[in-house]
Amino acid sequence: MASGAATVIRRCQLYVPGSSMRFLEKSRSLTVDSVAYDLEDSVTPLKKPEGRANILAVLNKDRVPGIREQAVRINPVSSGLALDDLTEILKGKNLDCLVVPKVDRPSDLHFVTDVLRQKLPERHAPGSTNPVKIVALVESARSLMDLNSICQASPYLSGLGFAAEDFSLDLSITRTPGLNEFTYARSAIVTAARAFEIPSALDLVSTTFRGEEGRKFLQDESENGKRFGFNGKQCIHPDQVSVVQDVFSPSQQETEWAVRIVIADKKADAQGRGAWTLDGKMIDVPVVGKAKAIVAKAELCGMDVKALQEKFKDEEPK
Repeated sequence: MASGAATVIRRCQLYVPGSSMRFLEKSRSLTVDSVAYDLEDSVTPLKKPEGRANILAVLNKDRVPGIREQAVRINPVSSGLALDDLTEILKGKNLDCLVVPKVDRPSDLHFVTDVLRQKLPERHAPGSTNPVKIVALVESARSLMDLNSICQASPYLSGLGFAAEDFSLDLSITRTPGLNEFTYARSAIVTAARAFEIPSALDLVSTTFRGEEGRKFLQDESENGKRFGFNGKQCIHPDQVSVVQDVFSPSQQETEWAVRIVIADKKADAQGRGAWTLDGKMIDVPVVGKAKAIVAKAELCGMDVKALQEKFKDEEPK
């Protein structure tokens, strides 16, 4: 299995314009879960061939330790450019993921899936452990109404992302700082991701981040997304990455709570107890499941879980 592609964690997916070799090179110095080299919105029509060549060159370079996943955002299937994009970038030896924009119907993902199987049969044969994954962007009313079918359209679907700007355009919505106008769409995306066991639910891009005030706004917006159930966020500038990845990582307090529960639950299980208490609160199967998920994510995020397990090894179920 290719390094960086084995486990899916996308606290942040950062878009980098494919037409700028300078930005592409700079991105290789970052520490970020997922970089999406962009062939869509940030690349003008005349620059598309150059963008493909630039991205292919980067994908054929040795991996860098700071980037877990190398993705490419292709042009929409409906644009007629997607096949040219895929024909070039699927030659890249270190491609992990495709971000597919404007997925309005299941057939968009059927098309990408068919191309993957045709161009890279060895990675997409039955039982293959390292296929190119797909993140589908929800950008329209049609997409939202067809989420159920879209989520079942490809075995390689690994994430859903909310593209707020195009969604606003489609529905004549005015975006406000509180994001209340997107409540239905954001909730629908998170719910669909959970229902179909899709690992990533990526919240909208934040356009504000400069200066202390911008940083605080980005943090608040990221925390809002986490409360909604998103487990990551799309970013458009390297300065956004650390704030976003920090918010979508388990906090020290969360991780300690989870470790204590997992340790005590093993002991409760051995005693035949299905429910018990910790800090005066009842702990049962759903709470233990949540705690195990937090511990697993903390490990992926590089937290020293083993030290916490040692610290709380004597935790007992009450």
